Amino acid sequence: MTPTGPFDALDRLRAAGHPIDLLNEGQRRVFAGLTEPEVDLLNSIKARLDDASGEVEGQELKIV
Repeated sequence: MTPTGPFDALDRLRAAGHPIDLLNEGQRRVFAGLTEPEVDLLNSIKARLDDASGEVEGQELKIV
C-alpha cells in the first residue's frame, strides 16, 4: 500500500482490517497517536496471525 497523503494511523489500521470503530473514544485516541512504524508492526502481526488461522474461521462478532 502506498500512502497518498499525510499518515493517518486509524485509516491505515482500518485498511488492514483492524476493528478500530468498535473501540471506545479513549482507545481510538491511543491508536490514533501511534507512529507509522508502530502501525506497520501491528499490521504485520495481524497479517501473520491471519495467515496462520487457516481457511475457515468465524467472522461474525456480536456485541451484546
